[in-house]
Amino acid sequence: MKRLLNRLLPKSWRSTVVTIPVVRLQGAIMAGGGQFRPSLSLASTAGLIEKAFGFDAPAVAISINSPGGSPVQSRLIFKRIRDLAGEKNKKVLVFVEDVAASGGYMIAIAGDEIFADPSSIVGSIGVVSASFGFPELMKKIGVERRVHTAGQNKAVLDPFKPEKEEDVERLKALQLEVHETFIDLVKERRGSKLKDDPNLFTGLFWTAKKGLELGLVDALGDMRGVLRTRFGDKTQLKLITAPRGLFGRFGLFGSRASAPDIAAAAASGVIDAAEERALWARFGL
Repeated sequence: MKRLLNRLLPKSWRSTVVTIPVVRLQGAIMAGGGQFRPSLSLASTAGLIEKAFGFDAPAVAISINSPGGSPVQSRLIFKRIRDLAGEKNKKVLVFVEDVAASGGYMIAIAGDEIFADPSSIVGSIGVVSASFGFPELMKKIGVERRVHTAGQNKAVLDPFKPEKEEDVERLKALQLEVHETFIDLVKERRGSKLKDDPNLFTGLFWTAKKGLELGLVDALGDMRGVLRTRFGDKTQLKLITAPRGLFGRFGLFGSRASAPDIAAAAASGVIDAAEERALWARFGL
């Protein structure tokens, strides 16, 4: 409406300022999250994304800085962006900060164009599962593991029991299915831009400079520079934020939080932080 009214005014009266809404997606991708360690998920980002697409603007800019995480949440965020882009008929311009890898890159390909700093990390188109095994530790400390199941496969990959070859094969089969979904999505979005490189879908990652050669990104550049070049020197960036503080209007944990609630949230935050730290560490960050 604002743009329509602007066109009806005499040229000398028309505003030349273009405001582009910006959504910043930062962190590991996982369902849940909490007060101590917020994470990227559809639940935590949907409101911001929908608010950005509600602006009277020619495009939506998305800044992403994520080492990946849940493939399901990554695809849900990707799909919400693309659905709204189609409904609102708006271009989506994605800007990579330090890293858009694995699930982070899956979200990035929701953009009609992807821009990155030459030193940004992109790629890691693969699937990984990681855990620990403690069977020898259990023997040393004299603890016997007792697991009773209804269903012979309910305790597969139990970290306190020796690994079974058939369990590993089953896990790898699941990973291949998820990987194929990821590959198909990248091919669908990037199309002929992708170079025929045998390492493209092996899980390797590259700097954006090399990613440009491989077709993983469209150009090198920063958000402010790209948007001003495209929409004019008076272009303004509007960061979209949540309508209230991160932990609600009643304080960090809410007015009814008990000491056990606070302790549980703190412990969960420590675990989430360790998981996220491991994701970032893969890329030297």
